Amino acid sequence: MLRRLLLLIPSLSLTLLPTAALPPLTQAQVIKSGPPACAAIALTFDLCPVRKGTGYDKALVDYLIEHKIPATFFMSGRWIAKHDPEVEQLLEMGFFEVGTHGEVHAHLVMQNADEQREEILGPVKILSEHYAHEAVLFRPPYGEYNGITVDVVKSLGLQFIQWSIESGDPDPTLSADQILARLEKRAKSGSIVVLHANGKGKQTREVVQRLTAEILPRKGLKPMTVSQLLSCTQPTR
Repeated sequence: MLRRLLLLIPSLSLTLLPTAALPPLTQAQVIKSGPPACAAIALTFDLCPVRKGTGYDKALVDYLIEHKIPATFFMSGRWIAKHDPEVEQLLEMGFFEVGTHGEVHAHLVMQNADEQREEILGPVKILSEHYAHEAVLFRPPYGEYNGITVDVVKSLGLQFIQWSIESGDPDPTLSADQILARLEKRAKSGSIVVLHANGKGKQTREVVQRLTAEILPRKGLKPMTVSQLLSCTQPTR
């Protein structure tokens, strides 16, 4: 209800968001990882629209909440439109961070600058106008982008977040053990991992549980949000 009341306050223009206060690393045009000196890792979850199912991995999110595990979620506009209670819940968690993932999950490389701008700004506007949340993190649908995308994101004052480790969790042919083996081999200080919280990864909940309870502690890595990781200036071990 508080967010609804906040909507009465005129919002700032979405044309250009401030970036001056960001640490130097976050000024990189396309960010794929954090500082290698920081013994931490960012777990990120894409919330893309789905054709079948609820589009929300409740068991996964409940686990993250129960254990207060920092995580960053990238929401598409279409996903937001169908998941109002879930959006509210994710925004209320102080150890979660919410970014955007395009309006309809379009292939940006097939669009011109104006079309890309519209696709990128869609969920940013929704979160601002309906939830009083100013999202500054952006991840392109499918991880696809070109020079136009980089220029548009930069002009909007958004942070362009990719990843250094692709979990492969939506792949139905991969078992939890196979995904975990990949993550254990590649995870290191400053890594950004991409996973999904829209139910496309049937084994994602198990993967995250074993990753956070077993693998990360063994490797001396601490989960952080993307912003926390990018701002990390010293080892956390």
